[in-house]
Amino acid sequence: MALINLSNITIAFGGPLILDNVTLDVQKGQRICILGPNGTGKSTLLKIIAGTVHHDSGTIVTEPSLRIAYLQQDVPDNFDDTVEHVIMAGAGKTGEMLVQWNRLHEQNGDSGKMHTLHNELDHHNGWEIQTATNRILSQIQLDGKAQFASLSGGLKRRVMLGRALVVEPDVLLLDEPTNHLDIESIQWLESFILGSKLTILFVTHDRALLKRLATRIVELDRGKLYDWACNYDTFLERKQSVLNAEEKEWDRFDKLLAQEEVWIRKGVKARQCRNEGRVKALLRMREERRKRRERTGSVTMTISEAQRSGDLVIDAENISFSYDGKQIVDKLSVVVSRNDKIGVIGKNGCGKTTLIKLLLGKLQPSAGTVKFGTNIEVVYFDQLRDILDPDKTIWQNVLPGGGDTVYVNGASKHIISYLQDFLFTAERAKTPVKHLSGGEKNRLLLARMFTQPSNILVLDEPTNDLDIETLELLEELLSEYRGTVIVVSHDRVFLNNLVTSTLVFEDNGVVKEYIGGYDDWERQRKPSEIQPKKTEQKQPDVKNDSASGKALTVKKLSYKEKQLLETLPQKIENLELEQAELNRQLSDPQYFQKPGFVVETKTRLSQIEHDLETSFTQWQELESRL
Repeated sequence: MALINLSNITIAFGGPLILDNVTLDVQKGQRICILGPNGTGKSTLLKIIAGTVHHDSGTIVTEPSLRIAYLQQDVPDNFDDTVEHVIMAGAGKTGEMLVQWNRLHEQNGDSGKMHTLHNELDHHNGWEIQTATNRILSQIQLDGKAQFASLSGGLKRRVMLGRALVVEPDVLLLDEPTNHLDIESIQWLESFILGSKLTILFVTHDRALLKRLATRIVELDRGKLYDWACNYDTFLERKQSVLNAEEKEWDRFDKLLAQEEVWIRKGVKARQCRNEGRVKALLRMREERRKRRERTGSVTMTISEAQRSGDLVIDAENISFSYDGKQIVDKLSVVVSRNDKIGVIGKNGCGKTTLIKLLLGKLQPSAGTVKFGTNIEVVYFDQLRDILDPDKTIWQNVLPGGGDTVYVNGASKHIISYLQDFLFTAERAKTPVKHLSGGEKNRLLLARMFTQPSNILVLDEPTNDLDIETLELLEELLSEYRGTVIVVSHDRVFLNNLVTSTLVFEDNGVVKEYIGGYDDWERQRKPSEIQPKKTEQKQPDVKNDSASGKALTVKKLSYKEKQLLETLPQKIENLELEQAELNRQLSDPQYFQKPGFVVETKTRLSQIEHDLETSFTQWQELESRL
């Protein structure tokens, strides 16, 4: 028997159906990811299963005594208590009684009240909650006596996970669990879930987490739920096959529709013999085309680019910065050149946003210098969304000076048409920002950013709350952007697909630069952590023989290797230019008319990706031996 069975679930909030006859069964041990664009009802589905939202029709059947816990998307900010007490209170009334007893015990409070509470806790097995809380505190690696309000957003998410787990659930519901977590916390969450053997339903935009955790994919699209019954990699393959088949079918459909439109517009003689059934069929085809366009609606983005900057963008030399006696950045030197795509990663609260402000000149370093190149035009994406006015509408936030026209790369566009590119309807454009979801706010920030001409884009956690389709489009757009990009992100796949180098926060304000994205950093840092031990072991044998020492530590480049090292940068540049051109062609509908174009182009792109990876690896290895 399924742990949970949903049958024909329907719900609407005064408009179109959010969920339309949704059916789903959840089996023990499955880790099910719910995919779909922002606003399609993924969170609503989780809330219905959790019992916090009631559906309009349909049935939900659960296994008797099934315990369901729900970790919601937003972290509450109204807990003024210790970590231990916040977790305990997750067990309902019995948990709250345990919190009261603990407070009285800590404060040597009223013994009569303690006695009464003690008896109640005995009766309701409340002491098991204390045991569970202690175990969870060990699992989430937090001090139970710490104040919840003093924690970073990432650590608060850990506490809320502990609060959900204290009831020892059979099923755990997770809504965007990686939002605002740093990479270390995300990896901890992955390991915890994989080791827990819990049954899980989750919503996420984090493709690395999705790939590692999901054993089953279901997709929500315009109210309908489609069960792919496979992991993420298999889903991508099957989805592409379905899209290819749909493309062929719609090509055939569009040709037939075009023929029918010609027939309906024929002269008087044709009108006299017009078949009424054929006319009705044509009307149905028009309606089907309209619905298809609604189903396939996706974000369309274009960045407004300023005049080209100089080759040198930022030159930071030995910059340091401290705050309240804590070293945030210590003696960092970095040169940012035109067209660089630089990632910034580190633990929550380590100073990533501070570093961005230092590099942009918004903060002055306590030591060192920051020099800027010529013709610099910066546009900044703020993860706190502070530039958005919550009381003003979407329209007013994109055009704070008024008017109804935006300009992107010199071309004018009506504000409604422009906002529709970001999936905001004409009606939605008049909605105050305070009523938007997190994903909608991020799309609005991007819409506002991209109207401002720039040659440097600085983005602080742009991927939070975005759906996967929008994320992939943003990646492509930033990769093809002819300016410089500096991005703070916890999204490992996003970093791998975009950045050419990564600034990594280590301990005590030390920031190191690594070539490549997240996976490149992982590969580069592991040997460096092992290397000192090897050096210490070998040093006594070579300290009196400098010649043999050189032979052991560095193998000189051969003549052929030197030639290869000289040619690799140009080879990499040529491959990247070809890659960008092929991606551009794939986005141009006219190229799809050429027979075999898509297959040939994707095959070539796959080969380029392989050649680039090989060339980067060769270049890094040869450079290290200079």
